[in-house]
Amino acid sequence: MSGRDIISIAKTGSVHASGHPSHPGAAQARIPRGSKRPRASPTRELAQQVEEVGREYCRDMNLSLACIFGGAARGHQARELSRGVDVIIATPGRLLDFLENNTTNLRRCTYLVLDEADRMLDMGFEPQIRKIVSQVRPDRQTLMFSATWPKDVRAMAADFQKDAAFLNVGSLELAANHNITQKIEILDESAKDRRLMELLSDILRQPEPKTIIFVDTKRKADELTYTMRRDRIPALCIHGDKKQNERDWVLNEFRHGRTPILLATDVAARGLDVNDIKFVINYDYPNNSEDYVHRIGRTGRCDKKGTAYTFFTPTNGPKAGDLIKVLKEANQIIPPQLYEMKNMRSGKSSSRRYGGPGGNREFLGGASRGMKRPYGGSGNDSGPKRGRFDGPSAYGPNPPPPYGGPSWGGMNGRSAPRW
Repeated sequence: MSGRDIISIAKTGSVHASGHPSHPGAAQARIPRGSKRPRASPTRELAQQVEEVGREYCRDMNLSLACIFGGAARGHQARELSRGVDVIIATPGRLLDFLENNTTNLRRCTYLVLDEADRMLDMGFEPQIRKIVSQVRPDRQTLMFSATWPKDVRAMAADFQKDAAFLNVGSLELAANHNITQKIEILDESAKDRRLMELLSDILRQPEPKTIIFVDTKRKADELTYTMRRDRIPALCIHGDKKQNERDWVLNEFRHGRTPILLATDVAARGLDVNDIKFVINYDYPNNSEDYVHRIGRTGRCDKKGTAYTFFTPTNGPKAGDLIKVLKEANQIIPPQLYEMKNMRSGKSSSRRYGGPGGNREFLGGASRGMKRPYGGSGNDSGPKRGRFDGPSAYGPNPPPPYGGPSWGGMNGRSAPRW
């Protein structure tokens, strides 16, 4: 309230201070073609969620607000900015586009918020952020929110803030939510698909089966989604190549439980506001332990319990040490093989050792070739003889519904987007 810069650090799954325009100078007259309070967020989903809450604040204080992000039509967003707004909520790339083509400016900005700062750096937005901040007046108030406090975030805070007040919830050490049961499964890359289907067979029998499956690539997300839907498993996917209307529809289906399985790249690792996710599956282990903590933090929210399964292959061996630290801090069971991999600098081992053909199945739950699929068919009955990846449009806009599940026929009576 005094206008001092603020750094706020809070673990994934907790509630950050809002950072909304609620300080004494908020209710000032509108300034055409310029925003006084931009807020940068790493993803479209997070920007939209902040917008939903922010509109209530702005309405009470008679402030105008615009939410701009990539993947949506530029024309409407440009018209909003050209009319002049008090508050902008934006992803860095789209905001910089509008600044560079002079659609808006930040010369009169007095209040800057950088939300999920660590995530924006992880996603490679540092050049855009620095260009944006360079266009803001130096006597601004800057608020920075982050789930972690690594060196690159500290460096950015030192560059952008002066004598900042530091607010911290919990330890500054990287830590996972203790409401989450973490299960690490050591296996070969070739065993991941079969193990995934086993897990889903069990999960989909639960009364609350809502699950996020994280993969590294857009292609893998599309590929697994196609395979699951072909086998009548209620799954959809979200990643950066999806158009905005597709992303919105998928998230709405998932949020309301009509499609309980969501495959995602890290675009959904932050800012996905769904409180009843019970399971997270890391099909691909992330690049670092920070991303691991953020991913599994999609479950166990609001003091609820959750379970996170992680597939860890020999190629992930160099990351074993950092993962062990996270597991120890949360008092989780650590597979003995993980210690072995930590001690092997190369991270290499034989396929038979980690659940490959004829290997140790201690952490695989005894996978069998005749595994029953959760929605009919067996492991040897894979449906039509097609290529493993025929593209997301191969199964059309109206695939058959899962057993006992709702029809996927559409968006409020309209046909669903083509995937």
